Amino acid sequence: MSFSVATRLKRVPPYPFEQIAEIKARKLKEGVELVDFGIGDPDLPTPPHIIEALCNAARDPATHTYDESGSGLPQFREAVAAWYRSRFGVQLDPGTEVQHLIGSKEGIAHIFLAFVEPGECCLVPDPRYMVYSVGASFAGGWFYPMPLRAENGFLPDLDAIPDEASRHARIMFLNYPNNPTGAVAPREFFEKAVDFARGRGILLCHDCAYSEVAFDGIRPDSILSVEGAKEVAVEFHSLSKTYNMTGWRLGFVVGNREVLAALRKVKSNVDSGVFMAIQRAGVAALTGPQKCVEQMRATYQERRDRLVAGMNAMGWKVAPPQATFYVWARVPGEIKSAEFAQMLLEEGNVLTIPGALYGREGERYVRLSLTVKGPQGVDLIARGLENMERVVRRLV
Repeated sequence: MSFSVATRLKRVPPYPFEQIAEIKARKLKEGVELVDFGIGDPDLPTPPHIIEALCNAARDPATHTYDESGSGLPQFREAVAAWYRSRFGVQLDPGTEVQHLIGSKEGIAHIFLAFVEPGECCLVPDPRYMVYSVGASFAGGWFYPMPLRAENGFLPDLDAIPDEASRHARIMFLNYPNNPTGAVAPREFFEKAVDFARGRGILLCHDCAYSEVAFDGIRPDSILSVEGAKEVAVEFHSLSKTYNMTGWRLGFVVGNREVLAALRKVKSNVDSGVFMAIQRAGVAALTGPQKCVEQMRATYQERRDRLVAGMNAMGWKVAPPQATFYVWARVPGEIKSAEFAQMLLEEGNVLTIPGALYGREGERYVRLSLTVKGPQGVDLIARGLENMERVVRRLV
């Protein structure tokens, strides 16, 4: 028996990383040894003190029930507020301006259901993390893609957004440090974005998941550090990238209390929160020793430097990313991103992500993740460079 899926699902393309995983599985089944620059899933282990906190909390029967607050454990929300105060100088009320999430991806998808009516516009970057546009589609809205281009520092030109889109927009999503481009937004841009949203009555959502994965002494800012930002903005964050906790599914959103209350209403009807032992481990992450974060940055910077230097040495001109664990590389020659990624995979046994999967502006790019799987990351990068060179030399 077959069933017709809902129209909303037909509007959404397959999640691209499912397709990548299928290709990867096929190659591995064939006995091919891949160098995987694909999905950005940290290969570094979760720090031991966080694991220990989880184990201790899991032994406490008090953590085995529902978290009936709907907002997250008070201790977790207080830890988030303290971390924001220390890291960004932003003051948050733990009771009303912090909401825990089952990873930031979940909260990003659900906020559209709280605020977007069918037929309304959402402003999203292009290229983008696909959940922004999918969330708009699931809510029945439509999205206007804001181009991110190298000549503009991969920042959207807010002045170029057509009146039809900005006048009817309910939500605008920004993401800095940016996936996939690795760009960092200056404070002046955040100030302009806040003014833009305030002047048009737009909810400004900022995805700040990569704030701690930055290089060369760069310290990315929070949009909430802009004066008056909490009037129009919320910021999504995650413990996944900072503390290598992707599979733990623990994130949070902070900012405007009315927005968080509406999101909480959606969440209370569709989920039951994060296992309380994981929230306690999150407290240990945010309040415990932070040397692990410095070590994480140093590891990714070493990998970035090795990968970018090797790419440039073969004639593939690439600028080092300021942040994130991705290298956003323009395709050499005149071929499309999917064709180039296919060549790297079939001829070089190197897995990359075609930039076109992130939107129209990504068509001439591929994304390479620095989270190469295996204990010898730099060695794997060296092997990947050797494999890629055979393909790239023909095109440059």
